[in-house]
Amino acid sequence: MNHPIERVPESSLSASSPSQSNQRTSQRSSRSRAAAPLSVRKRLELFGLRWFFTLVRRTVRIRVVNDRRDQIRYHSDRQFIYAILHAHQVAATALSDPGTGALVSRSRDGDLIAPLLESCGCVPIRGSSGRGSKGGASALAQLIRHCQQGHPAVIAVDGPKGPRGKVQKGVAMLSQKANIPILPVVLVARRRWLFAKAWDRMQLPIPFSRLDCRFGDPIQVQEHDDLAVIASQIEASLEQLERVEDPEDAAIAQQQKDERSNTTPAPTPSITPSVAPAPTPTKQAA
Repeated sequence: MNHPIERVPESSLSASSPSQSNQRTSQRSSRSRAAAPLSVRKRLELFGLRWFFTLVRRTVRIRVVNDRRDQIRYHSDRQFIYAILHAHQVAATALSDPGTGALVSRSRDGDLIAPLLESCGCVPIRGSSGRGSKGGASALAQLIRHCQQGHPAVIAVDGPKGPRGKVQKGVAMLSQKANIPILPVVLVARRRWLFAKAWDRMQLPIPFSRLDCRFGDPIQVQEHDDLAVIASQIEASLEQLERVEDPEDAAIAQQQKDERSNTTPAPTPSITPSVAPAPTPTKQAA
């Protein structure tokens, strides 16, 4: 494949200041670090995963419910944001269109999934939607520009570290800044491998299985909307969709959510009672 060549005018090759020279040296060293060759084990791992992703994409039978994508595209001339669970990332590659921007975490999982997304025609953007995350603001800005250029996006709204089903505000901010709606969607393979001990209960569709994709109603974020409220709305929509398509996992997720709520310490009362509580009665022998 021929790659475009950037041609630099000869006038730009004249002597430069020491600061410019140091800056170019730093850039070259950064590029050389980024271009470090992969180990043989890593290459084999990526090859196997890429083969598996391709097989899944080409063989799963997709069934969609309440799909509003064409309606959004043709009636409003806009794109949209897939709001998915972290557990459904692999399944989402079978549904996403080429050119879909994907926010991928700067974790080991992200290192594996980024080249696989590229092989599927998606555009991985490294960062995180979580608050205070490294590179999160820069990645979100890149994803906003990507959507403003007319491309859809996909975000695992409870990533990169959970808790499972807890939606971060990044997807709401993306919708607000790019002025495109959010489409909550759950993607459940009827035959799958499930990693029950992972925090997100990651699911891998088995090739040649049926993939059921159930969409929630589009959510449009207005300029002055409270992003936390929108995140809660997305969370409720995904919970409802999962209860319909995957009741067993939805029940486990709800149990985990209830346990987190029960372990939250109760607020300390601001007023101390002036009357001491009555002593606990003791049982006396007859």
